[in-house]
Amino acid sequence: MALDNAPSWQPWLNAEFEAPYMQQLKQFLQQQKAAKKKIYPHSTHWFHALEATPLDRVKVVIIGQDPYHQPGQAHGLCFSVRPGIKTPPSLVNIYKELHSDLGVTPVDHGYLESWAKQGVLLLNAVLTVEDSQAASHQGKGWEQFTDRVIATVNEQCEHVVFLLWGSYAQKKGAVIDPQRHLVLKSAHPSPLAAYRGFFGCKHFSQANEYLQSCGRDPIDWQLPGEISS
Repeated sequence: MALDNAPSWQPWLNAEFEAPYMQQLKQFLQQQKAAKKKIYPHSTHWFHALEATPLDRVKVVIIGQDPYHQPGQAHGLCFSVRPGIKTPPSLVNIYKELHSDLGVTPVDHGYLESWAKQGVLLLNAVLTVEDSQAASHQGKGWEQFTDRVIATVNEQCEHVVFLLWGSYAQKKGAVIDPQRHLVLKSAHPSPLAAYRGFFGCKHFSQANEYLQSCGRDPIDWQLPGEISS
C-alpha cells in the first residue's frame, strides 16, 4: 500500500503507512487475498479518491461509509460506480436534489469522476470491502487513515465545503473547524432517510455560493452525458 500516484498527499500521509494500525490493516488484507476472498475495489483503486483530487485542489469533501460490495461497482470514489453499472439508489436521490436545487439534468450513469477532477474529494471512511459482505472491513484500520485524510484537509486547506450526509459522516467530520471551512449537514440521501432532510437541503447551491464568495471557482455539478471509463 502506498500513495505513489497521489504525490500532493504524501508529505501528510506517508507516515501513516508505517504506523502499527496500518501494518495490521495491510496484514489483514493480505490474509483476505490469500484466502481467495474477493475484495472491492481493485487494489489499484484503493486510493483513487486521493489520486483524482490532489490536496491543493480540494474544494468540496463528501464523506461516504463503505465501498459498494457487488461486482463491477466500486472504483474508489464514494457514491460513484463504474460506467455501465446501474446508478445506486442514494445517488439517484443526489441527482434529484441537484435537479431541484440547481436545475442540473440527471444523467443515466453513476460515474462521478468529473466531480473528483474539479476538486470534490469523494472519500469513503472504509476503502475496501469483501464481495457481497457489507461493512466487512469496518474496524480494521481504514477509519483511522481516513480520519487523518480529513484532518489534513482541515489543517492544510482553506475555504473547503464539507457535505456531511447522515450521522456517520457527521461524526467523522467532528474535527472540522467551522470557522475555516463551511460545514453543511443533512440526512443521508439513501431511500430510507432522504425524506428526513436531504431533499431540500440545497447543499450544492450553498457550496458554490460559498466557494465563489471566497474567490474560488464553483463546481460544475452537471455530469457529462457521454462517458468512457
